[in-house]
Amino acid sequence: MMTFAFYLFAISVCTAGFMVVLARNPVHSVLWLILAFLSAAGLFVLLGAEFVAMLLIIVYVGAVAVLFLFVVMMLDVDFAQLKGEFARYLPLAGLIAIVLLAQLAIAYGAWESSDQSATLRSVPMSAEVQNTNAIGLLLYDRYILPFQLSGLILLVAMIGAITLTMRHRTNVKRQDVIAQMHRDPAKAMQLRDVKPGQGL
Repeated sequence: MMTFAFYLFAISVCTAGFMVVLARNPVHSVLWLILAFLSAAGLFVLLGAEFVAMLLIIVYVGAVAVLFLFVVMMLDVDFAQLKGEFARYLPLAGLIAIVLLAQLAIAYGAWESSDQSATLRSVPMSAEVQNTNAIGLLLYDRYILPFQLSGLILLVAMIGAITLTMRHRTNVKRQDVIAQMHRDPAKAMQLRDVKPGQGL
């Protein structure tokens, strides 16, 4: 059963990956990408890395892929112009693909696998400790400083993106909270005695 599930998920990942590139409709490409993510999560479950599988489903399928889908569906994409640009940059893309394939071949040829890595040896693994608990013990004990620094870097990046995209327009009416809190009620309202049949 495990072998059948492995081949099923592996064939699904490869097929979905090819269809992401070959699909003519960008919406279909995003849907094939979601299938590839789900199949990769199934492979992680078979490997015993259920935490990584859940992260893949929650983060990539639940956030990134859905964001791609909304962006693709909301944008008015000119497919004729995209095809023209694709034909224009095809030689450069082929050259980059050849370089990447050569780098992958060199890396695969120099790859040496070990029985145990240093990360796994630093955590006492037992039958009672699950994979998620072991990752939590490793992150919040040995690597607590890099973990907190990565969160700080992401926070700074988020603030920077908001600052760069925020533009104050003079013709747009904005809410001034401080001015609203410190306003004088006597100056904020005017009471008018409107006579019947007359306007202001």
